[in-house]
Amino acid sequence: MEDYSRKIAEAALEIKAIKLSPDKPFVWASGYQMPIYNDNRMHLGNPPSRRIITNAFLDVIEQQRLPDVVAGTSTAGIPWGVFISKELRLPMVYVRDKPKDHGLRNQIEGIDAESDLEGRTVVLIEDLISTGGSSVSAVQALRNANGKCDSCLSIFNYGFSDAAAMFKGELPYDKEKTKKLETPCAVKSLLTYDELMEVVREKGYFSDDQMQSLAEWRSAPFKWGENHGFPKVEKK
Repeated sequence: MEDYSRKIAEAALEIKAIKLSPDKPFVWASGYQMPIYNDNRMHLGNPPSRRIITNAFLDVIEQQRLPDVVAGTSTAGIPWGVFISKELRLPMVYVRDKPKDHGLRNQIEGIDAESDLEGRTVVLIEDLISTGGSSVSAVQALRNANGKCDSCLSIFNYGFSDAAAMFKGELPYDKEKTKKLETPCAVKSLLTYDELMEVVREKGYFSDDQMQSLAEWRSAPFKWGENHGFPKVEKK
């Protein structure tokens, strides 16, 4: 397999799909202030990096057993699922974060509400894996719909240990802390935070102190803000 991680890292930094700012961090939806922000949707508007990512996904899939169905997570995984399923000439579905509260109450779109995935193998396509809960929940939704989903692919992965444990079925993935995967789901990400940092270091984007700060975030992401004078922003 070609070394796509470097190409994706360079493209993401160039088009600002990944932004790094250890001195003026970003407020995530959780309220935590973090020195990194990822918006893979930027690749959709950039044909060269879009092609790199699509080819990388195809290479990974072709090294595995070809699935029967491609699934994208709603909403950011949907376009990548479309690109991949078109290239492989496979059916595609997408997974909502929860069933609709009206109509047929579907959670898996692309199959009839009165049917299921009929035991077919499914590869799940994510754009980003962070804390892991929503991604693992999508895996379980596909399994609940009688799909055999044992593989999740993503563009980027922060590398949080709890997320890895959720995919292995070692930690609960839901907010109530009651649900775990009964069988593990393998994860393959085209680019990880550690691989990104290798490119950032070689390019000399930041000072040694700033690189140290980014390394500290990797080891303790949810304590980093407090430790560096950027407390969690409480939602009103």
